[in-house]
Amino acid sequence: MSQKILIVDDEESIVTLLKYNIEQAGFDTEVAYTGQEALNQANEHTFDLIVLDVMLPEMDGMEVCKQIRQKQIQTPILMLTAKDDEFDKVLGLELGADDYLTKPFSPREVVARIKAILRRMTYTTKEKESDSPSIQIADLVVYPEQYEATIKEESMILTPKEFELLLYLSRNKGRVLSRDQLLSAVWNYDFVGDTRIVDVHISHLREKIEPDTKKPVYIKTIRGLGYKMEDPSRDAKV
Repeated sequence: MSQKILIVDDEESIVTLLKYNIEQAGFDTEVAYTGQEALNQANEHTFDLIVLDVMLPEMDGMEVCKQIRQKQIQTPILMLTAKDDEFDKVLGLELGADDYLTKPFSPREVVARIKAILRRMTYTTKEKESDSPSIQIADLVVYPEQYEATIKEESMILTPKEFELLLYLSRNKGRVLSRDQLLSAVWNYDFVGDTRIVDVHISHLREKIEPDTKKPVYIKTIRGLGYKMEDPSRDAKV
């Protein structure tokens, strides 16, 4: 069965272009032209990915993304923004989007991003179904099979990308990982991406696991190199 993509944009010419190219790549598509219509479809049907424009009538893409995540719908979201506005990008990622593209874009790039996101989701699902033991680092426990994590025995609410990033960092505890390494491993890009995506997701994870985000003890920044997951309980014993 083909994977299904929901395309959300109020410009008919863009919808037609995206629909043609995404279907040529072997996916099924559904279309929504307003934010409310997109939210209704996401609530009523199951999609493998949502391509979501920011500028929409009735309800903008940011609010749609926010409400989708509040309803615990974890469908990957690729956001489209009409301008190269860093605020839009960062806000979209913070609200739970998995990736973004700035208009004008190449239809081939949209398809490439969709395939990259779905490949990573498929890989993570296979990992989840395998016999993977939990990973404990001080008060943080990551459960690959359940696609869940806890901090001080409290369940954490994580987007798919946040979980994948946390899992990769945890499995590589003690190793310094560059932004490009994380981008390649978690976002599975076959091309150079924007490493700000990594920084935003690291910041979001810190808000959920660090006792003090200004003095992180789990996810350390290694200046000029990248990030490293450390065990704070081990540091405390030294």
